[in-house]
Amino acid sequence: MSIDFKGRVAIVTGAGGGLGRQHALALAARGAKVVVNDLGGAVDGQGGSLTAAQQVVEEIRAAGGEAIANGASVTDFAAVQAMVQQAVDAWGRVDILVNNAGILRDKSFAKMELADFQLVVDVHLMGAVNCTKAVWALMNEQKYGRIVMTTSSSGLYGNFGQSNYGAAKLALVGLMQTLSLEGAKNNIHVNCLAPTAATRMTEGLMPAEVLAALKPEAVVPAMLVLAHESAPTRTILCAGAGTFEAAHITLTQGLHLGLAPDTPEQLAAQLAQVTDRNGEQVPQSGAAQGTNEVTKAMAARG
Repeated sequence: MSIDFKGRVAIVTGAGGGLGRQHALALAARGAKVVVNDLGGAVDGQGGSLTAAQQVVEEIRAAGGEAIANGASVTDFAAVQAMVQQAVDAWGRVDILVNNAGILRDKSFAKMELADFQLVVDVHLMGAVNCTKAVWALMNEQKYGRIVMTTSSSGLYGNFGQSNYGAAKLALVGLMQTLSLEGAKNNIHVNCLAPTAATRMTEGLMPAEVLAALKPEAVVPAMLVLAHESAPTRTILCAGAGTFEAAHITLTQGLHLGLAPDTPEQLAAQLAQVTDRNGEQVPQSGAAQGTNEVTKAMAARG
């Protein structure tokens, strides 16, 4: 099977450099018409210029592809709506949204200003919400859509000094879980990509030889799979250095203890059994937790 995007229209946010640039170039090389969105700010989100996005557009056009630049901040819903309209005016539809824009304001939680926590959540989480909301009705109407959220191992598993970034990134997984259910009837697939890549946001965090192995290009195949018409839905795909994994949020079999005065003591004594991962499941919706709990409770009564 060939992964191609002929006739498809894609929006890639934060596409002026790093991973987003590689996403935009790859989609265009495989036939997509691409809106290259980038505020053009620094890693911490300050400043702004359309230059970075325009340079990527010129690269795409020089290679024979079609692209237009957009400098909207993903935190500005009106500007995001205008970006989507720009794509529709140019090409009539939007098939793919890659929510890639992001910033860093790293500090330990003890030293972090709440304003820096809020800003990172606004860009990563609300930025993705704004962009997704702006294309959602259109994708439902055309009965087709592929949305890729950019999550992170920092959100899935934690990383010192990134409480703001990690909280926003795991929130995107929660957003994906529900949107994949709501979009299913109209062929809208929503997935998450957890990349490990050397970009402006990782410079200085890793040794040079490790950074050399973590080329952004090595993450792109996972994005292409998640953005394609053959994409799964409700999948967390991890990628870095040419290696690909999947992450899952699971539910253990658990243990029914009932409700008695000493239930807290019983739970503490048997916590290892409650957290035992043998027979764990990947729930298909949030209802699975309640179903498991009630089923065990009913069985205990019998």
